[in-house]
Amino acid sequence: MNDLEIPRPTGPGWTRPLGRTGLQVSAVCAGGGVLGSVPQIFGYEVSEDAASSLLARLFESPISFLDTSNGYSGGESERRIGAALRARGNAPEGFVIATKTDGRGGDFSGRRVRESIEESAGRLGMDGFPVLHLHDPEYYPDVDFFAPGGAVDAMIQAREEGRADHLGIATGSIEQAHRFLDTGEFEVLLMHSRYTLVDRSADALYDRAAAEGVGIVNAAVLGAGVLSRPQQDHTLYGYLPIEPGVLEAARRMEEAAVAEGIPLSTLAIQFSLRDPRIASTAVGFSRAERIPQTLEALSTEVPQRLWERIEELVPAEELWLH
Repeated sequence: MNDLEIPRPTGPGWTRPLGRTGLQVSAVCAGGGVLGSVPQIFGYEVSEDAASSLLARLFESPISFLDTSNGYSGGESERRIGAALRARGNAPEGFVIATKTDGRGGDFSGRRVRESIEESAGRLGMDGFPVLHLHDPEYYPDVDFFAPGGAVDAMIQAREEGRADHLGIATGSIEQAHRFLDTGEFEVLLMHSRYTLVDRSADALYDRAAAEGVGIVNAAVLGAGVLSRPQQDHTLYGYLPIEPGVLEAARRMEEAAVAEGIPLSTLAIQFSLRDPRIASTAVGFSRAERIPQTLEALSTEVPQRLWERIEELVPAEELWLH
């Protein structure tokens, strides 16, 4: 892997092709998971007013890519985004909004995919989506997604009917990601938690996706706070119980970063942005002021010696999520 120079907003490399889709997206994608308020995961509430202010600022920022999901906060993330779009009149020109189909109550059938699309369209006020992901299939081990008339067929039908321009797979399972890419129907891969400062388990998958022209969106690079506030008593990483060695590595990385006067969160985001395989890095924003703060952090010069020290502190492979 050859590192890219960190792109500056509106500068060269800030807008990138999303694989073979033909879409152009910003190097940072606003992740919508926190927008609907998920205190049980992120540890804090996000009010409707805070989300509204954040979205208004987002639409005026250099970020031109927003990712959400049918299932985020029971649809509240989509509802808040839809309200912001209606208040503004429309998204900015060239702005890409992606959402995800979600199963419900153990059901991830073709029928459920169609229901999910209609629910998302109603909340967001959109007839179709530039990118439509199938979300978290790993949580439905008894579902045959590839059966005739099943979820994959329903996704393909949605594309043929103009409800989706491009299909994506959004997952935390590397095995599942390979299975969906094997079909040749999915042009975007959104992977969370598996390519961060403390976990590199998606490395070979990203090699494959990049070679096949699949647009890569790297998500959860802050590890839901593990890589922004590592001194707290975190119990989860990647929505799973955190390995003590992973948390210890994050804390030692923070010590190295602080010694250079650089926040660990800046390193966590820059690590993803400097990888040329990755089209966009999804970052969750909970307050409007976090948008300019994050963009400003991209201008921080990180000495090579710090990157080398970070690599020395990466946890052993057996501690990665895989």
